[in-house]
Amino acid sequence: MDYPMNNKEKMIYWTKSTGVLPAIKIKANEDMIPYIKAMVDGGAKVVEITTTTPGAFDHYKAISTYFGDNVAVASGTTLDETTARLAILAGVKIIVSPATLPEVIRTANRYGAAVFIGAFTATEVLTAMEAGADMVKIFPAALGGPKYMTNLRMVYPELNLIPSGGINLETAGEFIRCGACAISGARNFFDYEQVKIHGLKWITKQVSKYIGLVAEARKNMPELP
Repeated sequence: MDYPMNNKEKMIYWTKSTGVLPAIKIKANEDMIPYIKAMVDGGAKVVEITTTTPGAFDHYKAISTYFGDNVAVASGTTLDETTARLAILAGVKIIVSPATLPEVIRTANRYGAAVFIGAFTATEVLTAMEAGADMVKIFPAALGGPKYMTNLRMVYPELNLIPSGGINLETAGEFIRCGACAISGARNFFDYEQVKIHGLKWITKQVSKYIGLVAEARKNMPELP
């Protein structure tokens, strides 16, 4: 019997269904709405903005107000429970961290936000899972490569795995085929220099390309060893 999804379930579903978690990381305080809209036009449903971005909490509020329930904003590089709580109060639906921080996971769970926690080793992954992470973000993914995803899924078959860092158009599909449920990154989805040259359409095309690569890779998924 069907039942309404809660926030966590919805965020996991949106991330898995699109297969991408594009991130924006810039040093200037400027209007983010056009960038988010460009990503949404490319098919994104969840978009990450790092907490290191100037005016990050104001951006979270503005994006949540503008897009409502049609887009979920994630707070990236969330390193402590206070930042996590303030981000959630500002409208964030997903807390993202590059490290395994149990206090951040607890805070996200307490307030009903989804939490995508960073890890790399098998021990860190298990720690994140047992602490209550909804998805585990393997960073830096390029260091282990696509087959490392298979190694992790072999011992943790229930793992919701998002590799991030160093993924490109040539390797994205292989990460999915090797066991990832989505891919993440910043410069591959939002390159400030490319946007200045080609405009917002560059963002839309990049997001669309990666979503297409994920969908194509899923058509021919090998069974895990």
